[in-house]
Amino acid sequence: MKVATGVEMITLEAEAFGGKIAIHPTLLWDEQMAVLVDTGMPGSWELIRAAMIEAGVSPEKLKAVIITHQDIDHIGSLPEIVRALDGQIEVYAHELDQPYIEGKLPLIKTNPERMAAILASLPEEERQKLQAVFANPPKAKVDKIMADGEVLPILGGIRVIHTPGHTPGHISLYLQDSKTLIAGDAMVSTGGALRGPVPQATLDMETALQSLKKLQDTNIQAVICYHGGLCEDNAEEQLQALIQA
Repeated sequence: MKVATGVEMITLEAEAFGGKIAIHPTLLWDEQMAVLVDTGMPGSWELIRAAMIEAGVSPEKLKAVIITHQDIDHIGSLPEIVRALDGQIEVYAHELDQPYIEGKLPLIKTNPERMAAILASLPEEERQKLQAVFANPPKAKVDKIMADGEVLPILGGIRVIHTPGHTPGHISLYLQDSKTLIAGDAMVSTGGALRGPVPQATLDMETALQSLKKLQDTNIQAVICYHGGLCEDNAEEQLQALIQA
């Protein structure tokens, strides 16, 4: 779905945690390069590649992948993309999630206590698949560390906003040209209505809610939520109401 010039919200349907989910990486591009924000579940590269072609963007134009945080549905296809476009992809992430993305530490939400309830609710075949993924999770080297408040000098300027809570190194992105906020999992959208972070998927709910306040001084025309998709109707007013709730 086209959000603005050079901004495409991709919709991927994936099997995850015993059911189907729809998730939304974002494709950004100009005449020089393309950037992908988040990569879906493992095995999603061909779907992303097809979405790029449909949007009129050559996959060979992809020069960078920005990871909003370490969760499996965000990093899932990162190694596959890095391999497919050998030597031309730079991976961006926040330093607090870097060791998890690189595989130096186990993904923070895959500790035995947290996983036990999820695994117990799944059919045997799904349980085995999930256990196999988390036993050897996707990993890739992070080439560039992003800092809070930094403006990446690409695609008209991308401002990095550190929004911890969902994970320690969770970031959101503000696209200065189109006034679009890529929220990651800092918020979700339900039928175009913004909602706060999902408690059962959020490590530190109090910090996550405080992080929303860092978004309030931004002139926002649209919000892309990884879960729920696009919010365009009175996006800034909805955000303010969410912060004040």
